[in-house]
This record gives sequence, C-alpha cells and structure tokens, in this order.
Amino acid sequence: MHSMTAFARCESNESWGALVWELRSVNHRYLESGFRLPDTFRFLESSLREQLRKQLTRGKVDCTLQFQPAVNREALIVDSELAQQYVQAAETINGFLFEKTGSAPAPLSAADFLFRPGVLCESGPDREAVTAVALALFSDALEEMNKVRMREGAALAVFMHERLGRMREQAAIVRAALPEILAAQKQKLRDRLSELQGELNQDRIEQELVHLAQRCDVDEELDRLDTHITEVERILDSKGAVGRKLDFLMQELNREANTLSSKSISTATTQAAVELKVLIEQVREQVQNIE
Repeated sequence: MHSMTAFARCESNESWGALVWELRSVNHRYLESGFRLPDTFRFLESSLREQLRKQLTRGKVDCTLQFQPAVNREALIVDSELAQQYVQAAETINGFLFEKTGSAPAPLSAADFLFRPGVLCESGPDREAVTAVALALFSDALEEMNKVRMREGAALAVFMHERLGRMREQAAIVRAALPEILAAQKQKLRDRLSELQGELNQDRIEQELVHLAQRCDVDEELDRLDTHITEVERILDSKGAVGRKLDFLMQELNREANTLSSKSISTATTQAAVELKVLIEQVREQVQNIE
C-alpha cells in the first residue's frame, strides 16, 4: 500500500553541467501531473508523462527539472562566414545611403554584428547524451518517490490497523452489554405498564416488549461492522491501488455507526457509537492519502 504524499530529489553532475529532478506528490482523486522543464527539454514531456502513468495511478505530481550548464571558456564560436555576409550587407547599405544623402555613415564596429542572429554560437553538450541522463535521472527520482510513498503507506497501515482494533473493541462492548441493557429496558417498561394493569391486557404488554426488542436489536449492524472491519484489514494487507476501495468502506462503516447510534437505548451504547464515529473519521482522513 502506497501513500500519495512524497518528495524525491535526484542530481547528476557531468562535465557539461548539472541536472536536478525534484518530484512532489500530494493526494488527489485521480492522477494529475505537471512538468516544469527548461525550453531545451520540452520535447521530453510526453515521454515523461507516459513513464509517470506506468508507475502511479493516483496523486497530484509536480515534476521540476533544473539544468545548470558548466562554464566553458571555449563555448562561444564565431560564424565568420555569416559575419562576413553581415559586413558586406552593411557596406552595401552604407554606400546606398551615401549616394542618397551625401553624408558618410558612422563607421562599423564589431558590436554592430556581435548579437546578430547566428553570429555567436554556443558549443553545448551532445543533445542525445544530455537527454539520456535526464531520462535516467527521472527514473531514479520516480523510484525514490515510490519508495517514500511505500514507507509512508506502511506507516499509515499500522495507524489504521490500530484504529480498526479499537473499533472491534467498541463493537464487542456493545454486543456484550446488549442483553443486560435490553433486560433493564424491558423491566423498566414492565414497571411502567404495571400501573396500567387495569387498562392493558397481558397481550398488549407482550406486544410492547417485542416491539422494544426489535427496535433495539443491533446484532445485524454489529455483524456488518465486523464484516467491514475484516474487509478493510484484508485490503490494507493487499498490494496495488486500494484508496478508492477503502474510501467506500469508510462510508459503509460510518453508515453502520450512525444506525447503531440511532438505535441506542443507553448511555453505554451511545458512547460506544460516538467512539466508533471518531475512530472511523480518523481512519477516513488517512485513507484520503492512500493511492
């Protein structure tokens, strides 16, 4: 079982520069990914998204790539042929202006051509080599993030198992106390009806007792609680994406706890129902982080 909350950072330092991947994941109903990439790496986004989809099923994942090229004193290259073409074009234009105006244009300088498109080129690293490192580093970061998600998922499973054990205890308390509570309620009803002996016959009294027993019968709810708790425990120990299944079971557990509360006829069962609701809500909050 994996959590959806995690962070991973992987870095690679090469002769041509440094690459850093940072992956952040939080809970989300579906899988949603966002990539922040330098312009020179934009072409990788589709393949990166596909790789992410193969590894994850849920979560909002932000992926950031940072690229810091190494300082290279020999990185700048002058395209002398292109620069010569700019010079020739400038001289042609200056000659035309002199014929038209009769005044000599300002003398040309290197600064006039230095930032013309294509005159200065950077001899960067081999694109295929950089791409290979970026993809491999992303795989490492994704693997690291999955390890974090798995560790946190294991910790959440321990937390939820402990809460499920306490739910069983509360259900057992209600089940054990129910016969005594029902007997006390029947006796209280008999005492009240005894004052009306002249007006009510024995059959009517028995009918009221049966109605009370039916209204207070929560064996079915307790059985379903036990069944749901057992299923949650089974899912917690299984593999794969289980978050949606657990979320559904939390709704079912809460439904049974509400029914138990509505049928409560004593302070003990009311307190147990309230404690069950608290425990279910605690587990439900953690289930929101499960993939």
